[in-house]
Amino acid sequence: MIVKYGGNAMKSPELRRGVARELAALRREMPVVVVHGGGPAIERELQARGARSRFVDGLRVTSPDVMDIVEMALCKLNKELSQDLGNAVGLMGRDSDLLRGTLLDPVRLGRVGEVRHVNTDLLRTLLGAGITPVVGCVAVADDGDALNVNADTAAGAVAGAMGEGVLFLTDVDGVYRQYPDPQSLAPTLTRAEVQGGIRDGWIAGGMLPKVGAALSALEAGAPFAIIASGMRPGTVEAAARGQAGTRLLP
Repeated sequence: MIVKYGGNAMKSPELRRGVARELAALRREMPVVVVHGGGPAIERELQARGARSRFVDGLRVTSPDVMDIVEMALCKLNKELSQDLGNAVGLMGRDSDLLRGTLLDPVRLGRVGEVRHVNTDLLRTLLGAGITPVVGCVAVADDGDALNVNADTAAGAVAGAMGEGVLFLTDVDGVYRQYPDPQSLAPTLTRAEVQGGIRDGWIAGGMLPKVGAALSALEAGAPFAIIASGMRPGTVEAAARGQAGTRLLP
C-alpha cells in the first residue's frame, strides 16, 4: 500500500511518531511505501530566510531560490520520518531517477511539476529486502533540476505506477454526505458517486482537492484510494482494512 503522509498529521513530533508507529505495525501485514509532503516545515524554512509564500490554484509558486529551500526542508524531514519509522530509507526524486517529472506552468508557477515516471524497480527492490521506502515529493526534470510536486499527486502517481492502493492521511475522517454528521460518513464511494456529490454540493470546499487527488490516483491505475484521518490513533490499520475512512473505487 502507498501511504501519503503530511500536513497537519505531522505538525507535532509526538503525533508524527505516533503515526510512524502505526505505519510500522501496518507493514507487518503488507508492504508499505510512504510518500510525504511537508508544508509546515517548508513554511518555517522560508520564514527563517525572509522569503514569502505565494500560491496559485493551491500550488506554491516556486522560484529556483524557493525550490532550493523546499528541497532542503523536505530532505531533512525525509530523514527524520525514516528514522521515526525504523528499517526505512529516505529517498527523493533525484535518487536513481525515482520520480521523473515535467513542469506544469513555468510562467505562472516556476519549478512546480507533476510526476510522469516512477522508478518502480527501485521501490520493489527495497520492499523485497524488507526496507520501507520513504519518498519526499521532489521530482527531477529532464534538465536535471528539482521540481516541487504536490504530495497528493505524487502519492497517486506512485500508487498508479505500482498498481497498489493508496491511503491519504489528512485531518478529516473521510467524506461526509452531510458534514459534519458522523452518521453520514460514506464508507465507500464510486467515481460516479463522487462526481454526483460534487455536482450536488455535498462534496465541496476543502474536500474537493482531497477527492481530486484520490480520483487522479484511480485514473493512474490505483485499484482504490482511501481518505482517512491521520489525527486519530489507530486509524491507519483500520483504514487499510476498510474499517475507517472513505474508500473510493473506480
